[in-house]
Amino acid sequence: MPRLVPLLICLLGLLLFPAPASAAARPPWGTGESQGEDLVISLVTFSPGDDVASWWGHGSLVVEDTRLGRQRLYNYGMFSFDSTMLGRYAMGRLEFWVDEASVAGTYRHYEVLNRDVRVQILNLTPEQRLLIARLLADNVLPENREYLYHHYDDNCVTRLRDMIDRAIGGQLRQADQAPARMTLREHTRRYTAVSPPMSVLLDFLMNDEIDRPITRWQEAFLPDELERQVAALQVQRPEGQPVPLEEKRWIYFQSNRPAVPEQPPQYGPWMLGMGLAVGASAVGLMAWARRGSRWPRVLLGLEHVVLGLVFGLPGTALFVMWLVTNHTVTYRNENLFLANPLTLLLVPLGLPLLWGSTKAPARLRAVWGALAALGVLGLVLKVLPPFNQDNWRLIALLLPISVGFAGAFFLERAWARAKPGPPGEQSLPSSPKTP
Repeated sequence: MPRLVPLLICLLGLLLFPAPASAAARPPWGTGESQGEDLVISLVTFSPGDDVASWWGHGSLVVEDTRLGRQRLYNYGMFSFDSTMLGRYAMGRLEFWVDEASVAGTYRHYEVLNRDVRVQILNLTPEQRLLIARLLADNVLPENREYLYHHYDDNCVTRLRDMIDRAIGGQLRQADQAPARMTLREHTRRYTAVSPPMSVLLDFLMNDEIDRPITRWQEAFLPDELERQVAALQVQRPEGQPVPLEEKRWIYFQSNRPAVPEQPPQYGPWMLGMGLAVGASAVGLMAWARRGSRWPRVLLGLEHVVLGLVFGLPGTALFVMWLVTNHTVTYRNENLFLANPLTLLLVPLGLPLLWGSTKAPARLRAVWGALAALGVLGLVLKVLPPFNQDNWRLIALLLPISVGFAGAFFLERAWARAKPGPPGEQSLPSSPKTP
């Protein structure tokens, strides 16, 4: 499994929202004052929010001692958003920590953000309640609080899942060995559907590690999925009878946000249409250039700058992340056949084309020829089992562009050679030369 979702998930997907400041005093369940019979353990699920960091939702555990009138919310989503954190994240290492917070204050905070606050009281024995409460109290100690964050394998929700599972003797994990209903990529795509450009960018950056079959246990990296699994689970009590893990459910606040789609969006046809249109535009502009107008050259130059920035920057970033970071989710990414550092060359080569350089067409023809050949190679290699990345949407978008632009520049050369006139005359008109 990947160590982290790609770099932009900072901008891309830190699961949580920092909770209010923690209390200084140790709670009674951490000092031995609480009795298991007096404790209530609740799983709280917060629905997705507006910013990228909150698209995935959030989850926490609440411990309440009804006899002593004390309660605390435990949040494994604490992180420090500063320059050092960004540097660590860029290299594939990000430390989060757990903290405790006011229950009422946290609920109000999410209500102000217009995010659901859904509470499930867990049906646990006194011993199980005391175990979770003590584990949480120990986890917030300075020597225990930090952990290495991983978007899919070790985040704010998987920590809650593992703690609940430990308390009930592994029954949650045992029940969750059934196949998941979709892959990690498909879950990622449906949660990022609120922003199609960001969804496509994440799709581009991640390799086939998130396309492998997973279990329902792994699906519970998402707050909504853990909530569903807890609601559905029947646990065996020591005396032998099965009981529901969810004792009671209630909603503190219900937002008016649309629900997360149950299936990932179908971007494939739209991306293919866009790729064909952009690729065909190069051929059309090249044909227009034969009439002697300077506007095709200007528009082609602008297209190259835009394409170089939009696809070349992510392609170069993906290549660098593979070489020098610990973001294993980016390694050996098949999308490098489609966009890579070569794509970024379209910017410095597109600007001279815009200004009328007579050398730019030949250089761009070489770059586009290489990109088209790499794209076709990546497509052909799909017949081999190791090349099983779910990147058909990116192929549908980028391969027609590369083939279309390569074809346009090769046509330009053929037309120039066939055109009567002095040797070396170009179809693309250059800027007028001053005496």
